[in-house]
Amino acid sequence: MLNWNEYISEIKTRMSGIAKLNPDVIKGYAAISGAKPADPKLDAKTRELIALAVAVTRQCDGCIVVHTDAAKKHGATQAEIMEALGVAVAVNAGAALVYSARTMDAFENLK
Repeated sequence: MLNWNEYISEIKTRMSGIAKLNPDVIKGYAAISGAKPADPKLDAKTRELIALAVAVTRQCDGCIVVHTDAAKKHGATQAEIMEALGVAVAVNAGAALVYSARTMDAFENLK
C-alpha cells in the first residue's frame, strides 16, 4: 500500500510545479472544484463523500488521498466513508451489468 502521508505531500508539490508552469490550469481547476450554488444544499462533508465515491470510480489515487483528507477534516467517520464507498461499488457493479447487457446485444445483433 502507499504511504498516503508522503503521497499527499508529493501531490501538493507536483501541483505547485504545474501552477508555476501554467497557473491558468490550476486557477481553472480551482474554479471548477470550488463551484457551488449561491445557496448550497449539501454540506462540505457530504460533498467530500461524493467526491470520494467518484474518485474510486475514476481510480484516481490523487483524488482519493486529497478527498479522504478533506472528508476527515470535515468530520467524516470511517463508517460514513465506507458507506460512500459502498455506493461506488454498487454503481460500478451496476454499470458493469448494463454494459454486459450491451455486450450480449452486440453479440446477438452482429452478423
